[in-house]
Amino acid sequence: MNHNTPAPLSPRQTPRPLRHLIETQRRVMSGAQLKAHGVSAAAAQDQCRDGGPWQQVLPGVYLLHPGPATGEERLHAALLYAGRVQDRHRPAAGVPAQPAPGEAHGVPAVPYADAMVTGLAALTLHGFSSTPPLLALDHVEVLVPRTRRLRSTEFVRLVRTMGMPTPVQVAGVPVAPVPRAIADAVAQLADAGAVRRLLTEAVRGGHCEPAAVVRELTQARLLSRPHVVDAVDSLLAEGRAIAEERLYAMVREHGLPDPLWNVDLRLPGGPHIGGVDAYWPDQAVAVELDTRAPRQDEDALWSEYARKREYLERLGITVVHITPKKLRESVQQQAAVVRTALMASGDRDPAAYVVVLPR
Repeated sequence: MNHNTPAPLSPRQTPRPLRHLIETQRRVMSGAQLKAHGVSAAAAQDQCRDGGPWQQVLPGVYLLHPGPATGEERLHAALLYAGRVQDRHRPAAGVPAQPAPGEAHGVPAVPYADAMVTGLAALTLHGFSSTPPLLALDHVEVLVPRTRRLRSTEFVRLVRTMGMPTPVQVAGVPVAPVPRAIADAVAQLADAGAVRRLLTEAVRGGHCEPAAVVRELTQARLLSRPHVVDAVDSLLAEGRAIAEERLYAMVREHGLPDPLWNVDLRLPGGPHIGGVDAYWPDQAVAVELDTRAPRQDEDALWSEYARKREYLERLGITVVHITPKKLRESVQQQAAVVRTALMASGDRDPAAYVVVLPR
């Protein structure tokens, strides 16, 4: 035997790792993971021979059964190909190894670094009904840092980015947040109806706020596409309608007095001041929903909001500024803010008289 001849595997190394992998039900593994279990590259290739029990589904990624891959297996295979598998047996200096959920039989659960599922596959994992099932997707889009030296291959489409968002764990899979996943999906869609359905479900389903979606679409430079702009206009209208419904429910369910809804304010015989979403004339308290979208004119819109609020407060009118996100995530707190403003009205100087008109 010369130094180029591979050393024979011991009896402990040959059959046991294969049985052990089957027992753990880990059905997709990388070559590096297999090597850590005593399976050499040559042995893995031998298992993938015609009629063999395994198959190589991507470069360096193996499916440990002969049948078709499930949708979940395709996701894990894509992540194994695109990401860096962290070695829990060799943690960084001074950092103890942490067990991951799902560890069993001595085999660590697979953590993926610098890779997450995005696009339509991510939205399906987030529970969208308007996206296809995982097995119906031609490609699995995986978000990776721009510096990763990889190419798209087979059913894996790489999406490169300068800044990786914080992934959401869904069924053990790192998934891009909904706004980012939508932007990556929309970048591949030319069907206006499909784009509109995605954006509408994102808002109606409570997955995210319209502003977050528009922010991602803007950063991806997708608002130059007419069918995307049309869908965004529908999204913003949808988002405002939902926010208004939540505002109505907040007043009703938290026992606040009924305001005048959606009114314009102006000085008697004077200029128009602006519209507000709710107004209590006896207490001189107004509520304004901030449904601005982060587009190029954001600074101008914010200046308009700020000028109107400053003008109203100079007239003695208290303005409560509420965002759709706050109405969705902390409605009780927002109701308390409005109630406090109403109760404090007796301690303030009387507000200037304003004319209230329907908007």
